[in-house]
Amino acid sequence: QVQLVESGGGLVQAGGSLRLSCAASGSIFSINAMGWYRQAPGKQRELVAASTSGGSTNYADSVKGRFTISRDNAKKTVYLQMDSLKPEDTGVYYCNADLLTTKGPVYDYWGQGTQVTVSS
Repeated sequence: QVQLVESGGGLVQAGGSLRLSCAASGSIFSINAMGWYRQAPGKQRELVAASTSGGSTNYADSVKGRFTISRDNAKKTVYLQMDSLKPEDTGVYYCNADLLTTKGPVYDYWGQGTQVTVSS
């Protein structure tokens, strides 16, 4: 069974840092395109950062210069380093990926989410 499992969320004061991880497990050859999304209470889910299989990255304007997406292909894990956190970064963070599995490609696969709370 294929799974994406996020971890690393928690409560942090404004100005602090957190590092989120998204680990793929199961019959997976690789993570291809991958994105981190977040959903704040009462708001729509939004893209925070994305990484293509070729290594290109892009970020929401609100997090540019503060967040960094990276990946460890050998560990089938993608990371989101979040620095200089602000209260408005609070939300549930989800990873979403296109995967290459032993049964073929799987697109738009979601993890269960991890809560990030930034206090002022």
